[in-house]
Amino acid sequence: MSPVDFTTMLAGMTLRNPVLTCSGTYGFGEEYVNYCPLEALGGITLKGITPLPRLGNSVPRLAETPSGLLNAVGLENPGLEEFLRSYLPKVRKMPTEVIANISGFSLEDYVQMANALQSDSGLAALEVNISCPNVKHGGMHFGTDPCSAEEVIAAVKATTDLPIIAKLSPNVTDIVGMARAAQRGGADALSLINTLLGMRIDIDQQRPLLANTFGGLSGPAIRPVAVRMVWQVADAVDLPIIGMGGITTWQDAVEFLLAGATAISIGTGNFVNPQAPLDILEGLKSYCQKHGRSTVRDLVGLAHKA
Repeated sequence: MSPVDFTTMLAGMTLRNPVLTCSGTYGFGEEYVNYCPLEALGGITLKGITPLPRLGNSVPRLAETPSGLLNAVGLENPGLEEFLRSYLPKVRKMPTEVIANISGFSLEDYVQMANALQSDSGLAALEVNISCPNVKHGGMHFGTDPCSAEEVIAAVKATTDLPIIAKLSPNVTDIVGMARAAQRGGADALSLINTLLGMRIDIDQQRPLLANTFGGLSGPAIRPVAVRMVWQVADAVDLPIIGMGGITTWQDAVEFLLAGATAISIGTGNFVNPQAPLDILEGLKSYCQKHGRSTVRDLVGLAHKA
């Protein structure tokens, strides 16, 4: 069969293929090297970092649901200083494109991190998380108000020379409005979607199962919502989209590409099958060959033309 060109252009980056991994599910990359060779991936997105170290929320902070997972980890991370000292030197040597994910609780937090992370860091881009649903202050607030979202993205864009990817929250009534706000702020690409706000109740203890009460729902249960939002934004905003939300198989990945995503990112699926990215790549290759497509780029937004 004819070879398939997987080369993907995204926000100034040239990726060897459109398969990425989601922040918060892939650690700092080294955790998965024994399961999935990093050089096989288009890129990885690192665990989110904040200016100061965070222990995260109290336990329990994970709960399974039908076809999904609730997490209220609360941005546990070593903080910016420790990341720069201990993790960045390793990240520089990784044989794939590396995207750093930054979160904050104020505009100044985001600016501080953007200032420390420039193109000479060895990173390929910054994913600006304005959509975390399980922290008490900041986080999702920036991702549910268009003016705040635009302000944060603009401030980061003015501070770093790296491409900016805005990670948007699905916990809004108008995802297109939020995407347009990120575009006005200068975002180079969008990540859609972060987790949906949910909860579980322990019926024996008769209280919320998560110590944080609420958590972010991920996994196959949210995939139809994610595909719908990618479709809507692709129709309205002229920015490349990284589609995410419940992708576990190559069929899921194809759906997102056809809906308008330029690349896809695997999150909770990595917990179930650490080799999911490899399986998805093989499936994408077979699908393109079956449908006479010489490049995976031919699939992007194709369903809009039907």
